Amino acid sequence: MTARIIEGRGGIYTVQNKLGEKYVLRVGNKFRYNKMTPLVGDIVKYSPGEDDSHGWIDEILPRKNSLVRPPVANIDRIGIVIAEIPQPDFLLVDKILLNAFMQKIEPIIIVNKVDLGEQALKQATQSYSAAGVNVIGVSALQDNTLDKIKELFSGAVACFAGQSGVGKSTLLSKLLNLPLETGKLSRKTSRGKQTTRHTSLFIEGDFMLLDTPGFSLLEVPQIEPQELLKYYPEFALPLGQCKFSPCFHDSEPQCAVKDMVEKGLIDSSRHERYKTLKNQIVDNWKNRYS
Repeated sequence: MTARIIEGRGGIYTVQNKLGEKYVLRVGNKFRYNKMTPLVGDIVKYSPGEDDSHGWIDEILPRKNSLVRPPVANIDRIGIVIAEIPQPDFLLVDKILLNAFMQKIEPIIIVNKVDLGEQALKQATQSYSAAGVNVIGVSALQDNTLDKIKELFSGAVACFAGQSGVGKSTLLSKLLNLPLETGKLSRKTSRGKQTTRHTSLFIEGDFMLLDTPGFSLLEVPQIEPQELLKYYPEFALPLGQCKFSPCFHDSEPQCAVKDMVEKGLIDSSRHERYKTLKNQIVDNWKNRYS
């Protein structure tokens, strides 16, 4: 029998099959020997337990993809949530976008709390329109704006990611009509207080939405510096037009990407953050054996 893992705590996993039946399962030592840890979102073969005893996960089926933070698998779409408050961390957005593109997950940037203003929405649209990333503005307090998320997430396993305090759990509770715990912003720091402490997958009709712990840091992946260019769609148009090859679109003269930045065809702040990530990846690559 097969089912999808919807929650995991302390080596105990809850799965739900296509009939909506839920089972509590354990994992055997063979998974530890193979260094294979089940993740929420995994599709597994299982043997249910008898009476009140736990069943067992027998096999983890091949994954479409997997993320480390949040630790989830088989994601179709990722909603990168920012908000008017707290101040958006666009470098974090770029890191999540990079990981999404690498894992072939469709990213959608969701700007929450537009009832407080639309500055963050304007910034996000300006930064990511050239990259072809869908940017939508919503408010968890205005139910009619959530139809955009429902339309984009319908029929897919979707994950929210982003800073703590941007309203991920509030959006999830509104979409699924579930009384999830939500938090308020710290008065001293204007930073979000984390409310989600473990990862859960909620299946409700056509929706399969993950509630994941908020995070403020995300490590850049260990890739060759030249690979980074593949995950910036807005850099593809001037491909091959730079004087030097390869061109990292940083300090090189006669760079077609820098020309597009100067003409306003590529957002300058997005390009500056690209250079920050590029430098981190170069440093990581140089020190990969240390």
